Amino acid sequence: MFQVCVRAHFDAAHFIRGYDGDCAKLHGHRWDVEVCISGNQLDSLGMLIDFKDVKQTIRKTLKSLDHSLINDLTHFGPQGINPTAENLARFLFLEFKRDLRLNDNNLAWVKVYESPDTWAIFKED
Repeated sequence: MFQVCVRAHFDAAHFIRGYDGDCAKLHGHRWDVEVCISGNQLDSLGMLIDFKDVKQTIRKTLKSLDHSLINDLTHFGPQGINPTAENLARFLFLEFKRDLRLNDNNLAWVKVYESPDTWAIFKED
């Protein structure tokens, strides 16, 4: 099996509602995001998927998050879910899965770094 992964980033603020600690306060991160596609068949050029296509899709989605307060976005709004790294990884996974042209490939996982030393991964079972 082959895997093709792309990394990108965006800057945004968030806070964790109901959390007993510093993360309950408004704060920001440079969020790094890794997207990994897997599959068994390469195309006639020897590619699983074109990096360019993956990068364009990721940039489009992350642009809507860049320099935002994630808590204000519909998915994470007052009645929504907390914008934790875990929930952000699942949200981005579903967005990328919808928008990427995967053909016979699969979206293997999405990894969201809250800092260089802390991250969450979402993948479907």
